[in-house]
Amino acid sequence: MNFGGPLFVLTIVALSIGGWMFTTWIRAKHGYPVENEWGGTVHRTDPDADRKIALLTDDNAKLAGQIGRLEERIAVLERIATEEGGRAAQLADQIDRLR
Repeated sequence: MNFGGPLFVLTIVALSIGGWMFTTWIRAKHGYPVENEWGGTVHRTDPDADRKIALLTDDNAKLAGQIGRLEERIAVLERIATEEGGRAAQLADQIDRLR
């Protein structure tokens, strides 16, 4: 085998390009950033990302509203449970008398 011939050199170049193409394909398939022709990186983009962000933002606003309403209800329940002259105090007195 002639290691100095043009066929050997072309075989090495072809194998190198094939290996580079294979590793680039694997990296792109699994979501790793891929280098472009100028040495910069190209990240994988998700076409539905904006839609997902909008849905999550709406869901977040809805849940924040629910939390606000629940906090208001808890505050009312705390006020009822701790008021002095209200029904809670009367119920406590009745319970004490029954004992």
